[in-house]
Amino acid sequence: MLTVRDDTLQILLVERGTPPWQGFQALPGGFLDDNREDLDAAAERELAEETGLDLGRTHLEQLRTYGSPNRDPRRRVVTVCYLAFVPDLPAPEAGGDARTAAWTPVESVLNAHTELAFDHGRIVADAVERARSKLEYTTLATRFCPSEFTVAELRKVYEIVWGQPLDQRNFHRKITGTEGMLIPTGEQTNRHGGRPAALYRCGPAAILYPAILRTTTQSSLNRICP
Repeated sequence: MLTVRDDTLQILLVERGTPPWQGFQALPGGFLDDNREDLDAAAERELAEETGLDLGRTHLEQLRTYGSPNRDPRRRVVTVCYLAFVPDLPAPEAGGDARTAAWTPVESVLNAHTELAFDHGRIVADAVERARSKLEYTTLATRFCPSEFTVAELRKVYEIVWGQPLDQRNFHRKITGTEGMLIPTGEQTNRHGGRPAALYRCGPAAILYPAILRTTTQSSLNRICP
């Protein structure tokens, strides 16, 4: 689970309460209840059981499958990993076999000195890169926003997830010019000070075309925003 919180990209981690890797931080997860449980249902159940969070506005998708022979010392385990994009949520409540659950800055998790349980460090790196790339060509950045947001707040999501500044005017022109991405609410806010800004809701569009590219952000936006 990835979210934008306290102006940083953060990921949900739990502290394992049982062996193996007891006491280490790990991604929330678990085993299928039985051979009849649907994978999507199992992912939603495990998230709810181990975090106690309401996932009503969550975007959930399969990331990839991990099946190296020795990734779990108990037995051969094949993991289907799911990636969730969520708006800022309250602090999670640990449950199941998790001792604690907490939002953790991605930057500290990807630090070479941080060791997660199993192969979860690799999974986190894959998840972060998937999130960054999805923001280039989809409208999923809005899933990190509250139900109503300004263009500036949406731009800040991009800047936080990508770790690079964006040109304000070009971004505004690109985003508001993409059909179906934003729906004006007709309301304004000055919750961040300064002049009132228009409020929007996410629209029905799923694809951002042309895409916004991360590399050399200023020139990328200029190329797609003539």
